[in-house]
This record gives sequence, C-alpha cells and structure tokens, in this order.
Amino acid sequence: MSIVIPVAVVAGLGLFFGLCLSFASRVFAVKTDERIEKVRELLPGVNCGACGFSGCDGMAEAIVNRGVHPSKCPVNSQETVSAISRLMGLDGESVTPMIARVICQGTPANVDKKYDYQGLQDCHAANQLAGGSSSCRYGCIGLGSCMRACPFDAIEIEDGLARIIPEKCKGCGICVVECPKGIIRMVPADMGYTVLCANRDKGVVARKSCKVACIGCMKCQKVCPAGAITVEDNLAVIDYEKCENCGKCEEVCPQSTIHDILHERVPA
Repeated sequence: MSIVIPVAVVAGLGLFFGLCLSFASRVFAVKTDERIEKVRELLPGVNCGACGFSGCDGMAEAIVNRGVHPSKCPVNSQETVSAISRLMGLDGESVTPMIARVICQGTPANVDKKYDYQGLQDCHAANQLAGGSSSCRYGCIGLGSCMRACPFDAIEIEDGLARIIPEKCKGCGICVVECPKGIIRMVPADMGYTVLCANRDKGVVARKSCKVACIGCMKCQKVCPAGAITVEDNLAVIDYEKCENCGKCEEVCPQSTIHDILHERVPA
C-alpha cells in the first residue's frame, strides 16, 4: 500500500493537469485563417525573401492579414497571382516577367587591370580597394558575390564577368541588391536590346577604361524611331516602356555597347 498510494496520487495529478492543459489549449488557442495555408501552397516556395517578408510563410500571412497584393512577390507568375487574387477576392494585377541583366562587358579582353587582387574573394571587399582591380571603376568586379547570393543558381562567372543564365533567373532581384557596383538591373524578360555599360565618364575617358564603353555619341538616340533611347550623363539609357525591339540602335552603335541579349551569347 505504501507504493500504490503515491503512484495513484501522481497518476491522478498527471491526469488532472493534462485535462487542465487540454482545456487551456482550447480556450486560449489562436485561430489561424485557413486561407494562409491555401495561399502558402500557391506561392513558389523558394523562400528567397525578395518580397521583403520572412520567406513564403511571411508573405502568405501578409497577403491574408495585411492586404499585401500577391504581385509583391517578384517570383510569382501571372497564373499564380491570378489564382491567389481569386482566392482573396482581389483584382488580378498584370505581372510583367522581369529578368536580371549584367550591364557590363568588362572581360580581360576589354579592360585592363590596375593591380593583382589577392584578397578575400568577395566583391564588397575588393571594392574597398580603389573600386576593384578593373581599369573601369564602374565595371563588374567578377568575384561572384552575386552568384553566391542567387537562390536559383542563375548566375555564373565567365571570363571574369558575372553572367545571368536566363532560363534559371526568376527575377527576384537579390543580385541587384548584392552588387556593390550597381551594374545588375531588372528589365522586362521579353526585351532584348540592352546597353551593356554603366560608365558615365565622358567618351574619351570611358573609352580608355574599356574598349566597348558607351561614349555618349547619341547615334542610338537619333536613330531610334520610338524615342526609347536617350543619352543621360554621358550614357545611353533605354526606356523599355517605349522600346520596340527594332534593333536600329545596335546597328549604329560604334562601340558594340548595345546587344540583343535574347539572341546573342553575350553577358546577360
């Protein structure tokens, strides 16, 4: 009896506290909107964080509880945005597929080296030393910080230059944030013609630092029938809302700075 009574007391207390916990869990349970799980299932599931939230779980919660539109996720396709919009009773906004482009042709054949860099293989670290080893202070450093940051393995380093792999790029924009030079830009995926230069120095100076740098000659601006190109601060800039992909700009560019990325094997 001396053993049975304590065991029975402990068992009884365990049962009592178990019932109390069960009751408390029901009374104080936080109800979750079942739509969050449904939205979560529709999202891409890559958890890249490009939307500004803590992965797809955070994005799903923001869509349901904070009214964030599903188009906020840059990886979402038009089909996904439409499906989530229908679920939430929202207007389906049109999504323009975007892709990253490295606007630089700073390969060893086109630029010289100021010095031999032997430090940490990181673009941010190299940029602290006179803007990197390239003779062009605007150009790609080529140490792969963007490549390592890309959650889709859509970037490779080829001939000392970052290159986007179009079929893998989801347009999340993480590489844009990662690049210390700011030479990765997001452009509409169906737009081919791109000015592959970020050098804003005057023509003579730009030409000395890179053989294929934009020299601001304005030939592309003058020939564009849609008025989609302007030279701003010594650099040709394409307005993709106006661009018709006609290719006349590429034909007249004396520096081979403008290329049709969709049809040429050049840094994308």
